Amino acid sequence: MIRMTKLTDYASVLMTFFAREPERAHNARDLAHETHLPLPTVSKVLKALARGGLLESQRGLHGGYALSRDASEISLADILAAMEGPVSLTQCNETQGARCPQESLCPVTDNWKRINHVVRQALSNITLAEMASPLPRFGFGGTRLPPAAVRGS
Repeated sequence: MIRMTKLTDYASVLMTFFAREPERAHNARDLAHETHLPLPTVSKVLKALARGGLLESQRGLHGGYALSRDASEISLADILAAMEGPVSLTQCNETQGARCPQESLCPVTDNWKRINHVVRQALSNITLAEMASPLPRFGFGGTRLPPAAVRGS
């Protein structure tokens, strides 16, 4: 199963709080309270997002963190990359590190590269601004989503 880490999931949740109130700096303590996440976890995620260039740290009485650019300019792929590195579904798609010794002989390498590109493109096309907006009760093409899909269960 392909799955992102809990920290990356938490990063997407935290980033939506920034997108919903971009004019305000948010501190770790307030975010932990609002999201019901442990303060040490929130602090760790915020630091990673700042290192990834998605948040800026602001000092002072009303300091905290703020988005480094508009939410419409930050993609889900940017958040994933800040937390986990570039999207790479298989070892032969990694841009860094050891290459698969079978890559030159593998009959599916090119297909995995194609799949990786499509996944990366899909994640790049979803902005933080979209993630911060409520999902309509209708899916793609006007199809009504089942209640479980809207609730996220």
